[in-house]
Amino acid sequence: MIFKRSNTSNQQDSGKINGQSITATQLGRSNSEWRNGYGMPSDGKDTNSKNAPTRKLTKNAKSIIIYFSRSGSTELLASKIAANTNSDILEIVVKDNYSGNYQKTLSRANSERENEDYPELNMQVPDLSQYQTVYLGYPIWAMTLSHPMTSFLKTYGGQLSNKEIAPFMTEGGYGQGDSVDRIREILRQQGSQNNTFTKALVVDGNKVDKADKSVNTWASRVNNN
Repeated sequence: MIFKRSNTSNQQDSGKINGQSITATQLGRSNSEWRNGYGMPSDGKDTNSKNAPTRKLTKNAKSIIIYFSRSGSTELLASKIAANTNSDILEIVVKDNYSGNYQKTLSRANSERENEDYPELNMQVPDLSQYQTVYLGYPIWAMTLSHPMTSFLKTYGGQLSNKEIAPFMTEGGYGQGDSVDRIREILRQQGSQNNTFTKALVVDGNKVDKADKSVNTWASRVNNN
């Protein structure tokens, strides 16, 4: 489905993350145009058709942002959190990217969920022991955790013991669903212990560019925990 862009937003490049431009075509769409994210296209490479997957790792950071973004809004939200926290950043990358066509992605996601056949990852994950706080970012799919984040937690969740978990997400207007409960469940299954959870940051996918105040307030609370 093709939408006309609203007159209030002619931009697609909406920010930068680790020096790379972020494209999020849903920004500026009115609610009637956006339709809760239904039909939203992507670049067919999960934000990486023009960029290398985001990877910023330092020796001294005490927090890391780990995120997946299909169409750019979660990536933009991650960039705003990074600006507030000076965290390291790691983008979740799957071996088989999700289609730029919304209906094809929806069909694949439904099959993955029904069969619990989550995507294979294609990324190198550093030793996470240096981090005290882990920000986990993802879009909401079918009122639950998006599948690349599920794969990441099922693979690396055992490394997250004794850490503060700070979930943030973009969604289609219906809230966080059971996504945080899913994170808790998967971490327990993977043997992660003694985790603390912050209140989640939840932002409509077409309004991330207007979320600075919410991000600043939330990040400040996480930092002061």
